[in-house]
Amino acid sequence: MAVDSAQELYLELLKKTILYEIWIEHETGAIPENRRQGLDWPAIAHSMIGRLRMNNLHDCMKSVIADNIEGDFIETGVWRGGACIFMRGFLKAYGITDRRVWVADSFEGLPAPDVANYPVDEGAIFHTVDFLKVSLQEVARNFYKYDLLDEQVRFLKGWFKDTLPTAPIEKLAIARLDGDMYSSTMQSLTSLYPKLSIGGYIIIDDYSIGYCSAAVHDFRAQHGIIEPIVPIDITGVYWRKMK
Repeated sequence: MAVDSAQELYLELLKKTILYEIWIEHETGAIPENRRQGLDWPAIAHSMIGRLRMNNLHDCMKSVIADNIEGDFIETGVWRGGACIFMRGFLKAYGITDRRVWVADSFEGLPAPDVANYPVDEGAIFHTVDFLKVSLQEVARNFYKYDLLDEQVRFLKGWFKDTLPTAPIEKLAIARLDGDMYSSTMQSLTSLYPKLSIGGYIIIDDYSIGYCSAAVHDFRAQHGIIEPIVPIDITGVYWRKMK
């Protein structure tokens, strides 16, 4: 894919806006290095993934387009929608009209631990954190603020165990998982990895959280996945599906 400076300048500005980097000195408690690493929970910014993970998403999207890897983009666990907004902005910048961005979330926060089926999640308290609960209406409004809410954006509302197995997704080129818990991560991998094209990328936002990394290692072991896990920053990792 040829790089057009105007397109890349737009995408750089989009990152700075989604991450609130331009005005970070006006965001209470925000520290630039924490925002870079995605270690803070922003009061205003539309994403908490940080600059390094946003750059990784950008690189992965450029790679699959350059290599003609088929499929849509998805994020499971979207918070205020910033990463998905950037996905849609990328497609818009390059005039790509044959791929969709799937925005998958309960839009009600995280589920309570299902210890009977996922004992690793015992003790998880994410479901008690109201800050992580962002409604579909608010996420849709955030897309609209960037003029990026259109027919190429598809929302999947509900718990992953209910929505992902039957989601009308044929192929994926990028699957970005941000579910924190063993259950959310395992359900996302189980439903989506078979749809990920060879050459596509799986991105794990919360690998540093023990619940999440346990699911990743169990899934990889169950399916004989040997592609190396590549660190992005302090918490995120990815790998490219090669077979």
